[in-house]
Amino acid sequence: MGNRIEFTGNYSDHSTDRGFQFEFFCGRCSTGYRTRFKPWAAGTAASVMDTAGSLLGGIFSSAANITERVRSAGWQTAHDDAFVAAMEELRPDFVQCPRCSAWVCKKSCWNTKRGLCKNCAPDLGVEMSAAQASRSVEEAWAHAAMAEEDKKLDEKEWRQTIRASCPACGVPLATNAKFCPECGEPLKRKQHCTDCGAELTPGVKFCPECGAKVAGAPGGQKGQAHTGE
Repeated sequence: MGNRIEFTGNYSDHSTDRGFQFEFFCGRCSTGYRTRFKPWAAGTAASVMDTAGSLLGGIFSSAANITERVRSAGWQTAHDDAFVAAMEELRPDFVQCPRCSAWVCKKSCWNTKRGLCKNCAPDLGVEMSAAQASRSVEEAWAHAAMAEEDKKLDEKEWRQTIRASCPACGVPLATNAKFCPECGEPLKRKQHCTDCGAELTPGVKFCPECGAKVAGAPGGQKGQAHTGE
């Protein structure tokens, strides 16, 4: 055994002056494994002497003090040995990812097929299922928030331009209405170019297909356009 002790940050030390115990945990899911408590004989003996000294008026106090001085060095040596033994015991349950260097548990957080932790290489099936569930939740909320009249729209109607305000009076429209609730202006009027018949977007001055002037729009001389419901 060398003088250097290799260690990681994914552990907790529960050791006391009576013995040693360590807990190692996964850097991804925090699942942990704890070693069984390993008593330290010198610590137990010192505890007995301290108790005897208090019960018998300090008869063993000098012996207890000697043990206390020895314990500082002896405990640390025994602690190091116990720590190394604990790491060797639990090392088979963990793997260090070569990409992110995190120590993760083999049981839940290691992608054996990819040779990477699941943060770096998630399980594709799990991710696909989670994506589908997330999309379903989004669609459920979107559908619940729709007004009743909007729920009746078919795909063709949804592809049409839905106005946010009346083109005549400018009042904001709370729903996908057919007529303005303020001035009665038709909101579903379709406008077509008189030259080529292309459907026109409301408010345009010239046909985007052939360049014909839209009826009622200022400027330009070429062609005309007609409107209809």
